[in-house]
Amino acid sequence: MDPAATIERNEPILRIKGLCKTYRTGEVEVQALRGVDFEARAREFIVILGPSGSGKSTFLNIAGGLDSASAGEAWFMDHSLTRQSESELTRYRRDHVGFIFQFYNLVPSLTARENVKLVTEIAKRPMKPEEALAMVGLEDRMEHFPAQLSGGEQQRVAIARAIAKRPDVLLCDEPTGALDSKTGIKVLEALTRVNAETGATTLVITHNAAIAMIADRVVHFANGTIASEQRNASRKLPSEVSW
Repeated sequence: MDPAATIERNEPILRIKGLCKTYRTGEVEVQALRGVDFEARAREFIVILGPSGSGKSTFLNIAGGLDSASAGEAWFMDHSLTRQSESELTRYRRDHVGFIFQFYNLVPSLTARENVKLVTEIAKRPMKPEEALAMVGLEDRMEHFPAQLSGGEQQRVAIARAIAKRPDVLLCDEPTGALDSKTGIKVLEALTRVNAETGATTLVITHNAAIAMIADRVVHFANGTIASEQRNASRKLPSEVSW
């Protein structure tokens, strides 16, 4: 599988067809996904909107190899994710996917540089930790521990950690959910810069509809399906968005 830098912009990198996911607890069944069809092309920046329980996070987890589908197909380039073994999915996550969540999951006893280095030590073709932290604007905070950083700075360390392995796909689940608007803008600026400079196809789940204006494309989930999609004629900068 080739890195994002060598993939043509119009080439599909994620393809999903008829994706279903059913959770069972005793006799109770919950259909989280109901036949989702989706495609993301190389270097796209996609915002995914929808209420809680609409299937957004389940969809992202299957696309990232963290969860399995009940039915349907999911592909990364020409590799089927829904037919891979656990070890193959582990390699997919390690080599090709960067994850960013609402909570930063940094190691408290390690500096920002050391937190990023955790990933670079196991990646095939990593950035230097210093390069990844500079990309998110933390050149002067590398030797600080998480407790010495603001929430937005901690999230940017988490972004640096995710991008340091040069992923083809960057999956972000409510990355600004715990942040105020001013801090959230800084995080979104980091994500858009990473998308532009590394070419990582970027999917961002959010409840904030205003963020949709920074995307190439907006996907709306409802009741486990994609209710609508739209492509923005032009993208706004995060600083131009009214929260």
